[in-house]
Amino acid sequence: MADISDTRTTPATATRPAKRFRWDTIGDHAVLIAGALLMLVPVYMVFATSSWDAITVHRNGMQFGFGDRFVENYNAALFEYGGFTDSVNGMTMLANSMILGLGFAIGKIVVGMMAAYAIVYFRLKFATLAFWMIFTTLLLPLEVRILPSYEVITAMNLGNTYTGLIVPLIASATATFFFRQFFRSVPEELIEAARIDGAGPVKFFIDILVPLSRTMIAAMFIIMFVFGWNQYLWPTLITTDESLFTLVRGIRQIIQSYADGSETPDYGQAAALAIIAMTPPVLIVVFFQNWFVKGLTESDK
Repeated sequence: MADISDTRTTPATATRPAKRFRWDTIGDHAVLIAGALLMLVPVYMVFATSSWDAITVHRNGMQFGFGDRFVENYNAALFEYGGFTDSVNGMTMLANSMILGLGFAIGKIVVGMMAAYAIVYFRLKFATLAFWMIFTTLLLPLEVRILPSYEVITAMNLGNTYTGLIVPLIASATATFFFRQFFRSVPEELIEAARIDGAGPVKFFIDILVPLSRTMIAAMFIIMFVFGWNQYLWPTLITTDESLFTLVRGIRQIIQSYADGSETPDYGQAAALAIIAMTPPVLIVVFFQNWFVKGLTESDK
């Protein structure tokens, strides 16, 4: 009987198929890397420039290397009082930006959830028409309605107040749309069970819909917080009191009036404040990105 052990191939000697060289994969990665560099290089330049003195930046422009005024610039941007009235510093503007971002996020989520709840669960005769009227406001940017909004705020004497900054812009067609889509995905059996248990509209909304909407609330919170944090036009129009300035507006304020008695704008401090202004939204998106993706995809159930 022939010995067949010699004909067996061991894993070490077995021939493995050669991996095919895929140019399309290399091309995809090259595009991704180029896009990442296109976004990150300007941020790195601002970060590097924030460590230089004003004279160097004024003469040579944005810097790629790091200077020796990193601590001094960030300390001045955060804690040094300035402006036309010497009544505002970076910490004050950081607090104002946080209030504006949280106010926008919480207000838009509350209003959007209540509007979507009424459209989906109440037998309103013109519910569909109302939804599409709300949805069409997405075509109207803030610049289109800013003058009538300003007239209303002025007539109500809400200028230079947090109420005037936040309340006129908390209505959100985006939040209403996403919450409507999510509420429509809730099973009818759950609604019938709540009715059998005697849950009224308010109890059903608070005890059932709100807990089920946690991921959607998180996703909307990220979007609306970043939107409110980055607002520039509306705070510039509503506020003239420097104690209500936000970080986004404070960057320009530093260039105009934080020159420490010289004619050269302090670009290093402005760059430092720009990095400080970018940090909270970036941290929120990084730490809550899983909730963000899950919240947006759950509406497609």
